[in-house]
Amino acid sequence: MNERFQSLVYGVVFAMAVGWVLHVGKKIFEPVVLSILVVYVIVGLTRLLYRIPVVGPRIPMQVNYALSIVVIALALMAMASLIMTNLTRVATLAPQYQATLLNMIQKGAARFGFESEPTWATLRRDLLGQVNMQRLIGSTVMSVTSIAASLIVVFLYVAFLLVEKGNLPNKLAHLSDQPHNVAQLEKIIVHINQRVGTYLALKTLLSLLIGLVSWAIMAFFGLELAAFWAVLITLLNYVPYIGSFLSVFLPVAFAVVQYGDTDTVLMLALALAVPQFFIGNFLDPYLMGNSLNLSPFAILISLTVWSALWGIPGAFLAVPITACLAMVFSEFPGTRPIAVLLSRSGDLDES
Repeated sequence: MNERFQSLVYGVVFAMAVGWVLHVGKKIFEPVVLSILVVYVIVGLTRLLYRIPVVGPRIPMQVNYALSIVVIALALMAMASLIMTNLTRVATLAPQYQATLLNMIQKGAARFGFESEPTWATLRRDLLGQVNMQRLIGSTVMSVTSIAASLIVVFLYVAFLLVEKGNLPNKLAHLSDQPHNVAQLEKIIVHINQRVGTYLALKTLLSLLIGLVSWAIMAFFGLELAAFWAVLITLLNYVPYIGSFLSVFLPVAFAVVQYGDTDTVLMLALALAVPQFFIGNFLDPYLMGNSLNLSPFAILISLTVWSALWGIPGAFLAVPITACLAMVFSEFPGTRPIAVLLSRSGDLDES
């Protein structure tokens, strides 16, 4: 058997085995990877605080870390409060939305020539009768409980990672007796830190920008829960390709229920799509440049693979994980061809 073909077969089998382990152990690996990304955000925010003129350098680094953690915790609490407030508002406005939706369904039934107009009684009988409400409520409660437990685990990991961060250089120095191996490992870690840190910082900036612009548009149109949709759009912007579509589709779908007016809904859809198109096709490439050096096709494939392995968390983590793998692959002769295929232009020295 040809040696190169044999290596390829071994590589494919190894990749399938790793994929199976990642899928089976996703409950273990997901919070670990999420906690690492949160540490990146905390470190990045700490550096920004340190760069504040006059005041920043005088504040001890431990205090900067504490301030960063407090800022992130307050942001999460604000998001949780926003979600709870909007859920309460939805419950209050539910009868109004119900009437608007029923009116649209009845108009559609009349337009398509149905003999009798549907009512909520017939809709409940035909649609809700097929749903096991007890099972649905139970699964929803379990999902919320699981998310809360996962967040607690993530923050525990973050705390211990921040404690371990100071000892990392000393640990790396003692991993091997060969200075070359230690230097290569340090080079990979520094490279990953620079690339992923830059990506997360710029992506966060663009996500906040598009969330703010979308909020202004939705507020202008008088869309209910505009602040909630703006936060959701900000988060969805971290998901390549699909996130942009959902950022327009979800608030527009809600607008259908609120307005019941096709012209208004179409104008809102167009208004939300314009900044998504402009930022995604012009501002995003201009600012991001080639920060991760990944081809669009590789990003799409990674989104599909990691979403299949880890679901929604995998969609958010796909790009950073793939970028880290590409950087590691580029440092070893045997895996360097894979890094070349994942890169944007084939030049691994681009930054």
